[in-house]
Amino acid sequence: MTMEYKSNYEKVTEDWKKRFLDMDQERLIERFQLNHDGQWLYLRYLGQQLKLSRTSGKVLFADREEIPEFDTVITVYNMFYYAKEHPAASGELVPFRLVKRVYPFERAYQKQILEPFARVFSGHVKELREACEKLGGTKLPQGDAGYRIPVYPYFDMAVLFWDRDDEFEAQGNMLFDSNITDFVHEENVVCIAADAVRYLSRAAGLEEMKIYAG
Repeated sequence: MTMEYKSNYEKVTEDWKKRFLDMDQERLIERFQLNHDGQWLYLRYLGQQLKLSRTSGKVLFADREEIPEFDTVITVYNMFYYAKEHPAASGELVPFRLVKRVYPFERAYQKQILEPFARVFSGHVKELREACEKLGGTKLPQGDAGYRIPVYPYFDMAVLFWDRDDEFEAQGNMLFDSNITDFVHEENVVCIAADAVRYLSRAAGLEEMKIYAG
């Protein structure tokens, strides 16, 4: 990531910290059923335990000394800001192209998310299965590896993977709750997909795919 991009990400993050601190935190706790104490709000995201400082607005991992990447941070802030008053998951998982309002991002999603996903797990079906289970996934019948994974406690996504063979290269796909954009901004759907590849590759013990979708 270039210094210019890093600076832009830092500026956006700082702006969202301030916006978060202007939010009614008691209302957020009630709406999103957040665990909390006097210092932190706690949230689980793609198998990761996160915490948000109630005084600085920082988003951190709750269980390790590491700063989350931009896509994770912005998706948390954006959910609190953009979620409808009473969002509800449909439970129906659909391809990216059928998610409301995401069509401008479909090409980037294919090139920046699905192609790296297929590439990193080519020849590593066992590792992908184990990684999905580490992220709280439940097995699906589709693909050589198919799992339904909680994004937040409120809605799920699915990852589907077919390994390479003598005729075809490895292929991957992702499905999303059809109401996902009732919880997050449409741009965040790509961020969530990028984070899924990142956390799955890490959990699998493979090269961590750091995709900056935000």
